[in-house]
Amino acid sequence: MLLMLALTGCAVQAPQLLGRPPPDLPRQVELVQTPFFPQLELQCGPAALATALSANGPEIRPRALVDEVFLPGREGSLQLEMLAGARRHGMVATLLPGSLEAVMRETAAGHPVIVLQNLGLSWAPTWHYAVVVGYDLDAATFVLRSGTTERLELALRTFEHTWDRSQRWAFVALPPGRLPVTATEDEATRALIAFERNAPPDAAARAYAAALARWPDSLVLAMGLGNARHATGDKAGAEQAFRDAAARHESAAAWNNHASVLLELGRREEARRAAQHAVELGGPLRETALATLRSIDR
Repeated sequence: MLLMLALTGCAVQAPQLLGRPPPDLPRQVELVQTPFFPQLELQCGPAALATALSANGPEIRPRALVDEVFLPGREGSLQLEMLAGARRHGMVATLLPGSLEAVMRETAAGHPVIVLQNLGLSWAPTWHYAVVVGYDLDAATFVLRSGTTERLELALRTFEHTWDRSQRWAFVALPPGRLPVTATEDEATRALIAFERNAPPDAAARAYAAALARWPDSLVLAMGLGNARHATGDKAGAEQAFRDAAARHESAAAWNNHASVLLELGRREEARRAAQHAVELGGPLRETALATLRSIDR
């Protein structure tokens, strides 16, 4: 079936990538130290997730993940469960752009990539999770941890056909503070917001700080950093984050949060000026800023 897909599918990126590979992309990469866990029947999701988590943190066996990500009624794992499973184990799960080059750049950066493939047909799918751990531009192959095969070499065109039928779904799971090299600002922000919901505040703060260093103009990331620092008890760090966000964005939310933290630090006059500025900016948060101002005056 894979041979048939390679012959009859409609790959759109592989020929161009092989014909004109980016000059800064290494010709061959293989993350040979990536662990391998042969999948049990129908449980490629736990095996793939255990591979990615163990590559970037303490070893975890697939059996420990079965109850978290495997749905017996569906005989598999849904994408949402895979992302949530990574977050439950302290990793930031970030979706990648749907390009072969993105997968290659992540592996070149040392990041195993979990991919969803359809090894069947569009009208009779056979869904399968695997982990890309390398590629070879000269041989036109990807290297995967897949199923019961520790080192599966798959032609780029064949991989693209099977991956295309999952809408090119792929993600990396990295410790807070490390970012995928190909992640977009929007996807990284979504990943961090989801991670923060159940993460320890210090881990969320590290993750936001790293993302804000890459995208310094993001108000959402700046506010996330301030809130995470405040949750850790680092009020001075939170004050700095909200002050920077307020100055850069003229945001009523940032000025209001800045005022609240200044009040907690005992800097009442500064807090009043910040709250007054938030009120003057108006908008949907005007009543919230007025409440902050009243609490300062009291």
